[in-house]
Amino acid sequence: MSHAAIIAENIGKKYLLQHQQTGRNYKALRDVIAGKAKSLVTIGRESNRPPVEEFWALKDVSFEIKHGDVVGIVGRNGAGKSTLLKLLSRITEPTTGRIRLRGRVASLLEVGTGFHPELTGRENIFLNGAILGMSKAEITRKFDEIVAFAEVERFLDTPVKRYSSGMYVRLAFAVAAHLEPEILIVDEVLAVGDASFQKKCLGKMQDVSKGGRTVLFVSHNMGAVTTLCRTGIWMQQGRLIKSGPARQIVDEYLTTNASSQTTVMDLGSLPRLGDFGHKFKIEKLEWLSGLPLQHGETISARIHFWTTDEVEDVAIGIGFSTLEGVRLLTVETDFQDGHRPALKKNSTGYVDLVLADLPLAPGLYSLDIGARSGDSFALDYLPNFTQAEIAMGLKTPGYIARQGAGVRIPSDWQWHFLPHS
Repeated sequence: MSHAAIIAENIGKKYLLQHQQTGRNYKALRDVIAGKAKSLVTIGRESNRPPVEEFWALKDVSFEIKHGDVVGIVGRNGAGKSTLLKLLSRITEPTTGRIRLRGRVASLLEVGTGFHPELTGRENIFLNGAILGMSKAEITRKFDEIVAFAEVERFLDTPVKRYSSGMYVRLAFAVAAHLEPEILIVDEVLAVGDASFQKKCLGKMQDVSKGGRTVLFVSHNMGAVTTLCRTGIWMQQGRLIKSGPARQIVDEYLTTNASSQTTVMDLGSLPRLGDFGHKFKIEKLEWLSGLPLQHGETISARIHFWTTDEVEDVAIGIGFSTLEGVRLLTVETDFQDGHRPALKKNSTGYVDLVLADLPLAPGLYSLDIGARSGDSFALDYLPNFTQAEIAMGLKTPGYIARQGAGVRIPSDWQWHFLPHS
């Protein structure tokens, strides 16, 4: 008898992309509002119907996950990770292949998944428990623990549609993790929460896994994957590239990713979490100084953005971290002079960065990019959107160029020798 909690056999997911002209979009919307939309059959007979393109988000993916295993799924944006989790969560069905699950599944894939916006936090806890097949007595036994973990006591009897995205995801994770599923599936909605809550979530997932339950975790935080997960799955363009020990998979994924760097990166089409990118979106990153970046040399970059609403006190920043997710260097537009411009609706522009004497030692680093309003309100955020190699520069002494050295900056030292006694 198999001890597998999850078996995926040649699963694939196909979507049909319909390319419409702008004018037809407006016409269709007006027709729907007026109740005059044509049936699909009628539209299908039109000679000028929009072309339809087949898109395979997943293709021929097979794997087996044992009971009690903790699995991290890594890959670039658009690799098919979230689609895979939706299939495993039974949110959507595969186009080809089949999935066998053994055990009760709780999933947290998107902010708001599984919650009814008109119901209160209290009511949604009982609703989610019922969906998972738990009795009222079981849910009541866990109720106080869920509320304490989510830190939403004051808003427990408020409709969740009035919750912030952070409150929403805290409660959703607390419900998913505490109602004792045999299989817990978590996408990187945790990025919506603050650092302390993310740490608490990772600790809870460790507790869940130690209890013999199965955890699937999608994250761009490679440190979290290597710390939490025993097994890694590497996805690329809808296919499973490799699976194996988490540390080995992460190392191979990051090394391959770094070798395909480009001086111009389109960031506008990358998926965001929560409300990131709705009012203000970072569209593109250009390395004006070329690649690879060099230790001790000046680097320059241009970050393009646009707005869909008025935003105030805007600051943009780039962060450099180790591959394990430890932040080593942050550069932000408002750090030196505090200048944070107000931007009007439908503004487009770019900001140029010049950083003299790059202090990071040669090696491979993970990059985050984001924008905020004021000190804390996040407008856009793309964690670990790429990896950057930093090479030796003309000012780099060979005897100090070693990987893992982090930030290397000039400093004054003086030797003093005491006389022999």
